[in-house]
Amino acid sequence: MTHPTSPPAARRAGASSHTAGRPGMHVVSLAETASQATRTRGPRRTLLRAEHGQASVLLVGGLVGVLIAVFIAGAVARAVGRDAAAQRAADLAAVAGAKAMHAHYDRLFEPAFIDKAPNPRHLEKDAYLALGRAAALEVAKANDVPTATVSFPDGETIGPVRIRVAVRDVVGAGEREATIRATAEAQLGAADDLGFASGGGYDGPLAYRQGKPMRPDVAQAFDRMERAAEADGVTLTINSGFRSDAEQAVLFARNPDPRMVAPPGKSLHRNGTELDIGPPAAYAWLAANATRFHFVQRYGWEPWHYGFTLNAGSSPSSTGNDGKAGVARGAVPGFVPPQFASALRQAAQRWNVSATLLAAQLYAESNFNPFATSRAGAQGIAQFMPGTARTYGLDDPFDATEAIHAQAHLMRDLLRQFGSVPLALAAYNAGPVPVSACGCVPPYPETQGYVARILGLMNGAGQPLGTGSGLTVRLVS
Repeated sequence: MTHPTSPPAARRAGASSHTAGRPGMHVVSLAETASQATRTRGPRRTLLRAEHGQASVLLVGGLVGVLIAVFIAGAVARAVGRDAAAQRAADLAAVAGAKAMHAHYDRLFEPAFIDKAPNPRHLEKDAYLALGRAAALEVAKANDVPTATVSFPDGETIGPVRIRVAVRDVVGAGEREATIRATAEAQLGAADDLGFASGGGYDGPLAYRQGKPMRPDVAQAFDRMERAAEADGVTLTINSGFRSDAEQAVLFARNPDPRMVAPPGKSLHRNGTELDIGPPAAYAWLAANATRFHFVQRYGWEPWHYGFTLNAGSSPSSTGNDGKAGVARGAVPGFVPPQFASALRQAAQRWNVSATLLAAQLYAESNFNPFATSRAGAQGIAQFMPGTARTYGLDDPFDATEAIHAQAHLMRDLLRQFGSVPLALAAYNAGPVPVSACGCVPPYPETQGYVARILGLMNGAGQPLGTGSGLTVRLVS
């Protein structure tokens, strides 16, 4: 309220009455002041109440939004967690299936009958795949996957080595659902070779047994011999394997007796094929059984020295050999069609390559079909590419006899280059360049499967190349 200015005393004296003789001057009573104040504050209170209500609505709306966001975030987190769990379940299931296949792979190539009696070791392909499928589904179920399917990408081949697992799950978020899918693929592949030899008669990858280096195919053959000895209660100990010329020179300087230590450049240990095996208690067992595994006693006066004779590069070159080295490379396995047996036998003897190895290749390459062709352009029973055929003088890849001789020639060269059956096979399939680059079987599914199938066939034909066919399990995708 606004009033004319007055002296303080007058203002105090007339606080409760009208002032006579002063027109226009009006002093408001306390009641009037209160009433006016009430009238003035009424709408403001209503406004405040309205604003307070709006704030409450906004607060509740904000809380609801936060709750929705938390719910969505939780749903997303659950979905992400389930997605990771689904992929993990697929990975584990694929590996489990591949391990089951690995455990029974050799049986796939065992003969169905031995002396006209059913062979209990033999396993049909359908039963083999069923074992892989059952193992994969069991692991998927153990990981709470509601839906899982198993397939075999190379199931039409003679020895499937790949298994694929696809899993499916559904995650709900309110009325919405999200489908989660995950796939994984595992396969059997040739085991990696460790180390490289140099400075001797053999330059190439090395495998190790009991800490001793040797050529990979020698190591794999020793594995089989060691298992057989163990079954007979005999323990085999490797005292020496590959030795370079430099290492041999040191040994010869210590004991320069050629009858006891070969001079550098003459020792067969430089080839990576020789093993000095003990203890003396095992000598009798070795003398009676080593040839079953393609090991021969090199010298009559060294009952511990055995050399591997199966593959190229295994023939001795020094004097003093007792004449027992060598292997009947012309032996043709029973799964070879009769019309190709003679060509295989001749090619194996001419090029110093195992007939079983050549036969297993032909089985895997073309199933002995002289007129086979591939989408990549490979031709004939040995599936030569035109350029490679020209290099080896093969004018007609569809001439089975000529193709088998060219195949043996090529394999002889690859075995000399790589010193290992798995690596030579990989180079035959993928070419020497990627094999040389990694010193391994390249991680191509086709090449891994090709090598695995041939190793399995050789194992079933009596020329095994190691524990579990020399294969390992890998998760590839």
